[in-house]
Amino acid sequence: MTSGHEISSAVIDGADDVALPFSVEALDVRGRVVRLGPSVDTILRRHGYPDPVARLLGEAAALTVLLGSSLKFEGRFQLQTKTDGPVEMIVVDFEAPDRLRATARFNAARIEALGSAPLKDADLIGQGHLAMTIDQGNDFSRYQGVVALEGQSLEEAAHQYFRQSEQIPTQVRLAVAEQFAGGDKTYRAGGLLIQFLPQSIDRARLADLPPGDIPEGHAHLDTGAAPEDDAWVEARSLVNTVEDHELVDPEVSSERLLYRLFHERGVRVFDTQAIHERCRCSPERVMGMIRSFSPQERRDMIAEDGRIGITCEFCSRRYDIDPAEAEIDPAQ
Repeated sequence: MTSGHEISSAVIDGADDVALPFSVEALDVRGRVVRLGPSVDTILRRHGYPDPVARLLGEAAALTVLLGSSLKFEGRFQLQTKTDGPVEMIVVDFEAPDRLRATARFNAARIEALGSAPLKDADLIGQGHLAMTIDQGNDFSRYQGVVALEGQSLEEAAHQYFRQSEQIPTQVRLAVAEQFAGGDKTYRAGGLLIQFLPQSIDRARLADLPPGDIPEGHAHLDTGAAPEDDAWVEARSLVNTVEDHELVDPEVSSERLLYRLFHERGVRVFDTQAIHERCRCSPERVMGMIRSFSPQERRDMIAEDGRIGITCEFCSRRYDIDPAEAEIDPAQ
């Protein structure tokens, strides 16, 4: 990361499909703003997702880029949900430094039954879990944090993840919208993340949650826990003023949004990081996957036309494979 530069009120530049790191030194805060345009629209349009599913997957993609773009090594960050809701599963892969792909499985009948009223994340997700996995490659151990999904939004699940797994005060905002231009509709997604990273470890302590068994109207017992730091309270309060449209409006650049929020404290931005919609699938990877199955399982993959057909769940690319290439002898 370079030394960065201060934002002035004259800054109007902005770009889609980028992650913009920033810092507010006066508040001991670092963070990132993510703007996704053509990349997320390609992902969401490719499968023809119903609008509620597309918006939820767009939020998950923005969240994944917010977290994955902080990786300092060549590796993968994956977000995955598995639940009993109408959207049964979400998988978003971010391969450092810039490759994004995503997919969702859903029950079309259950989605339709929800009607046309605005839906919350909880209406679509239901009960289950969210896993976030960091994979640095074969020579390193994978790290995974798991959060129970019990009716909260993806934003709230992200906050819970950082409380449990990272112990870093974190605030996240996510938004997805459709843009209408020239008769066309395109999806856009955006996200903002800040983290409180002071020099003093004691200042970074998370405030304890109040005990849940104290009767309403009674004062909480003094547990001796340190109160939240004033700088963090200020930064979090400023982020909570962000409206959804500010995260996705092409006329409100990431730099302009940061200036609006933090200009009184001074905000420094660093080099942007481009984000590209790219799938990891390839003929070699598909062949390796097929060969990982037993000989009988491979024979069972052969269709009536004598070929093996496999479609990538992420990019919908169709692979037509000769069984002989997969070392399958149909006669056995």
